[in-house]
Amino acid sequence: MAISNVSKTPVVSGSANTSTKGFGSALAIVTTLFFMWGFLTSLNDVLIPHLKSIFHLNYEQASFVQVAFFLCYFIFALPAGKLVEWIGYKKTMVAGLFTMAAGALLFIPAANAPSYPLFLAALAVLASGITLLQVAANPYVSVLGKPETASSRLNLTQAFNSLGTTVAPYFGAVVILTAVPMATQEFWKLPPEAQRAYQLHEAATVKGPYIWIAVALVVLAGLIVISKLPVIGGQESVSPEELKKAGSVWKRKHLILGTVGIFTYVGAEVAIGSFLVNYFSAPDTGGMSAQTAGKFLSFYWLCAMIGRFIGSAILQKLKTGQVLGYAAIIAASLAGISMLTFGWTAVWTIILVGLFNSIMFPSIFTLGIAELGPLTGEGSGLLIAAIVGGAAIPWLQARMADTFGLHHAFLLPILCYAFIAYYGFKGSKPAPRSQII
Repeated sequence: MAISNVSKTPVVSGSANTSTKGFGSALAIVTTLFFMWGFLTSLNDVLIPHLKSIFHLNYEQASFVQVAFFLCYFIFALPAGKLVEWIGYKKTMVAGLFTMAAGALLFIPAANAPSYPLFLAALAVLASGITLLQVAANPYVSVLGKPETASSRLNLTQAFNSLGTTVAPYFGAVVILTAVPMATQEFWKLPPEAQRAYQLHEAATVKGPYIWIAVALVVLAGLIVISKLPVIGGQESVSPEELKKAGSVWKRKHLILGTVGIFTYVGAEVAIGSFLVNYFSAPDTGGMSAQTAGKFLSFYWLCAMIGRFIGSAILQKLKTGQVLGYAAIIAASLAGISMLTFGWTAVWTIILVGLFNSIMFPSIFTLGIAELGPLTGEGSGLLIAAIVGGAAIPWLQARMADTFGLHHAFLLPILCYAFIAYYGFKGSKPAPRSQII
């Protein structure tokens, strides 16, 4: 089921009077949005090791990239939902793209400074624009056509999102990770003028890519402005009596546990991706250059894209909770093997975790909103706000990496997958109505 929006509004449905003419071209245009936010989100995994080497940060400090980025989901999700109500889907998409372009352009002064806080500010602006896109594009796609093919459309657009996450690390490795990082000890031996010259030179590599990204976003916004996207109307109304009868979302145990599930899933996936370049570069793992490690990172996200196609077929035959539970157990096992081994075994087992991450978000989301009825919109809001796990879990893993070493820090994602397995097998089952009221 698609996300209607992240505010306390009812699920959106297409207007019965809406013509299907032009839906194909509209879907093609909106699908590019899914690609773009997947691309930019995954590009953070390359920025983290790059900024870590420029400013000689520890893992905790470098994790602020994801903290600044994913915290925006928590802050802007509800306001973005209200914006959709006020100005509609199309204008919200355009606003999101222009906001993202502004964030991309802020990388120029951040690199010219060079300033880590300015980079974080640029990422926050970029992420706020992506939040607008997520809130508008997901429900728009779900109602852009016949209801019986909604899941098919969403699977298609999500596949392009995964394509973006797959392409971005390779792109970033080629155009951003172009130099061998200077050792921290060597950096601090340099005079202040030489330190600044080094930082300016290394930070400059992000300016070109993000300028072109900003141009692409503005062009895409312009295409949406001039495109005659179908106007989707007909929001379903929910009476106060129905809401009162439905009770409170906080009494729906499967929803609350599902919110924790989204928090832990996004956190685990992002935490693993955030540190793979450093992990693959470690002498006891891959011993790769940063650029080679960045290219290998693409395989992690490629596995997620492949898994979405495989999972889509499997979920048509098997129960969602069971598939989710077994996928989480396998993901935890692979992460554990990687943590306990070295060399290429450690590399490929952690990459394969992406294959089993693939079905987790849609599965947890679907299970979380099951049997909510009039409370579906409010429940969706809770689940989307839980994406903030992408800020919290990487930060915690970074603290562990600084204390115990990066290899052992993968224990945290394993614990996340353990909870997801519990949710799939048991916690996702809605309680009988007699226990809710």
